[in-house]
Amino acid sequence: MPSLLLLIASILLHSAAATTTVGVTYNPSLPNLPPPERVVSTLQSLCISAVRLLDPSPAVVRAFAYTNITLLLTAPNHLIPSFAANRSAAALWLHSHVLPYHPRTHITTISAGADVITTTSAAVDPTVDPSAVLLPAIRNLRLALFDLGIRTISVSTTFSFIDIMTTSFPPSAAEFQEPIGSLVVRPLLEFLDETNSSFLINLYPYNIFSINSEIPLGFVLFQENPFNFRDDVVTGVRYRNLFDMMVDAIIAAMAVSGQENVPVIVTETGWPSESEAQEGNYAEMYLGGLLRHLRSGLGTPLRKEGAAEAYVYELFDEKSTSNNTNGTTSDAAMGGRTLGVGGKQWGIMNPNMTMKYRIHFSDSSRNLGPSLVRLIFLVCILLILLNWKVALEILDILFKN
Repeated sequence: MPSLLLLIASILLHSAAATTTVGVTYNPSLPNLPPPERVVSTLQSLCISAVRLLDPSPAVVRAFAYTNITLLLTAPNHLIPSFAANRSAAALWLHSHVLPYHPRTHITTISAGADVITTTSAAVDPTVDPSAVLLPAIRNLRLALFDLGIRTISVSTTFSFIDIMTTSFPPSAAEFQEPIGSLVVRPLLEFLDETNSSFLINLYPYNIFSINSEIPLGFVLFQENPFNFRDDVVTGVRYRNLFDMMVDAIIAAMAVSGQENVPVIVTETGWPSESEAQEGNYAEMYLGGLLRHLRSGLGTPLRKEGAAEAYVYELFDEKSTSNNTNGTTSDAAMGGRTLGVGGKQWGIMNPNMTMKYRIHFSDSSRNLGPSLVRLIFLVCILLILLNWKVALEILDILFKN
C-alpha cells in the first residue's frame, strides 16, 4: 500500500506540473548585441527553456546546440513565394539552417514567415498573393523535412490577432476574418490537425487596451481585484484577465472552423516601455502577472491546458523602431504589435545582459497553483484515513519537487 500511494502521488505531481512553456523572442540581427554564445549562456542562467528565433542565422542556431533550450525558428517572409514554387528552395534553407545542427540543437517548430497575409508583406512582391502561396510553402517545408529524414519538427505559420480576428469579444462570438478565414485559416487548421502541429498567434492585450478605454487596466495586468472580471453571457464563463479572453477567442474561432483541438502557441506577447517610469512599471506588472498565470496550471476557461507555449516579446529592444514614422515595425516578420511613434520599446533585457524588470522565469518562483493545493488536500485526507507516516512521505515528495 505505501508503494502504491507513493506512485499515485508521483503521477499526480507530474500532472500538476504540466504548465505552459514560457520562452522569449530573440532577434540576433539587431545591431550592437552581445555574441549569441553569451546570450545563450545568460538564457540558461535565467532558466529560460524556449526561444523563438527571428531572422535565424546558422551561427546562432549552432550556438544553441547541446543546451536544454528549444527553438522555434521563423523563416523570412521574402522566402515564402520561393518555398511555395519549389520544394528544393525549402530544402536549401533547411540544409543551411537546420540539417547541420539537428538534433544537437533542439528545434521543435518552424514558422513559415510571420504575419505573411497582411499588407506589410506586399512589399516583398506586389504581384504575389500571400494567401495563395502560404499553405503550399508550409507543405513544401514539411515535405523537405521528411526528405531529409527529419520528422520531429512541426511546421506552421504565425498570424497576428488583430489582423485575422473579426468579432473577438465575447470569445463565444469570435470568428476569423473573411476571406482570410476560408482561404487561409481553415485549410491551414486542417493541415495542422493532420500533422499534429500548432496554431501560432501574436497576441497583445496592450493593443486591445490601447484602443478600448472601457477595459480596466487591472484586468489587463492580471491584478487581483474582485471587480476585475468580464463575463461571457453566452457560455456563462467568467474571465479574470484579457490574455485568457484573447486566447479563448482564438480557440472559439478555431472551433467555428471545425478544428477545436489544435494546440495554440502564443508566439509574441508583451508590454512596451518608454522613458516614463510608470509605463515601465506597467510592463513589469504585465510580465510578472503573465508568468505567474502561465505557471499556475490554470489554463483558460475553454481549454484546461491553455496555450501550449508562450513567448515574451522581446529579449532586446528593437532599436530601429525609433526611425519608423508610420507607427508599426517595417519588417513583416515582426508583425502583430503596434509600436507607435515615440520610441516604445518591448525588450526585457539591456544589451549588457542585465534585466530591465524584476521578473523570474525560473520554476522556483512558481506560486502554489490550484492543482498543487488539491494534492496537499488529498494528503491531508490520507493523513486522517490511512497511515500518517505514509502521508508524511508523500508530503516530502511534493515539496522536494
